[in-house]
Amino acid sequence: MSGNTAAWIDAPYADLIVRDVPMPALRSGQLLVEVRALAVNPLDAIIQSNGRVMYGWLRYPVVLGEDVAGVVVDVGAEVSGFTVGDRVTAYAIGLEKGRDAVAESGFQAYVAVDAALASRLPTTVTFAEAAVLPLAISTAAAGLFEAGQLGLDHTGLGDATPREEVVVIWGGASAVGGNAIQLARAAGYRVITTASARNHDLMLRLGAEAVFDYHDPRVADQIIAAIGSSAVAGILAVAVGSAEPSVTIARAVGAKRIAMASPPVSFYDQPRRRGLSLARIRLFLRLGGRSVTLQLRSRLGGVRASFIWGSAIASSAVGPALWRDYLPAALASGSHRPYPEAHIAGDGLPAIQDALDTLRRGVSARKLVITMDSTPPQSCAPRTD
Repeated sequence: MSGNTAAWIDAPYADLIVRDVPMPALRSGQLLVEVRALAVNPLDAIIQSNGRVMYGWLRYPVVLGEDVAGVVVDVGAEVSGFTVGDRVTAYAIGLEKGRDAVAESGFQAYVAVDAALASRLPTTVTFAEAAVLPLAISTAAAGLFEAGQLGLDHTGLGDATPREEVVVIWGGASAVGGNAIQLARAAGYRVITTASARNHDLMLRLGAEAVFDYHDPRVADQIIAAIGSSAVAGILAVAVGSAEPSVTIARAVGAKRIAMASPPVSFYDQPRRRGLSLARIRLFLRLGGRSVTLQLRSRLGGVRASFIWGSAIASSAVGPALWRDYLPAALASGSHRPYPEAHIAGDGLPAIQDALDTLRRGVSARKLVITMDSTPPQSCAPRTD
């Protein structure tokens, strides 16, 4: 069936090209969503810049994109809680191993998403606002609540029964960090975070009890002093380079777990092309050296440091606790704020490549969102061949 288009990446490092794509065929447990807004993520830019280095299982051409918001136009078998016409936001996981990197990826007009990774939207939240959430909030939840990460108690998520334990979040102004602050507070934990000075008030509004400037050379000592004798449930290290000071804090306060959402070096610091280059060689040498040093320091201090994989919640109890039980009500009540702020970077699929290039140059405390208002709603059904 015609009527669907996507922003394809035909080969590693290539620019995105917009052309037709088959209408997704729904599997059991899925929704077909007409996309009204989508967001670009560092993950998309990193995949484009690094070829098969991280996602070696991808077989090009594929479609990138994880963050979507739109309208349900068809409901698959064994789906409850959703009907055609529902306004939703959803985490598109087509890029994950074993998934369909075309039908289930977000940079297209119509996408198949797992109903278990979708939430209905109140009318008070726009599609653009909602599109900032999926990957960031899922990664934050995985880091905080997955048993293999910080392993915090998510059973009272949304209840916010106060706890005395502290969660340290390094990089609170990031997309993952801002959602992690809100989720940790919604589960009752106290939060101490870092951000540049201009974002301190915003971090406090999101629920942090104390914020420190990560530019300050004394910041680790300041956080240690603020923690005092309080028990630390764990440390979430979000920003690039955040793992090293997080280990210092963990060893000083007796924390045993660090969940890391970013590598110790920036993968943007290399040319977007095939082959070896001096910049690429230097990057991987730094990555290897810092990773080894980090693990040695962690183990010697009795700290377990592990990398977060946001899609882990798709097959654990954390997924329904977040997407089904917490997020719809929290968005409706306003207790969870769509974060970061949506910045409209263009309209229509052709605008995505420019947004990715802008993202590489640096974006703080906001997320680049592409609206799809130029594509009028269509009556459609998934192909069945």
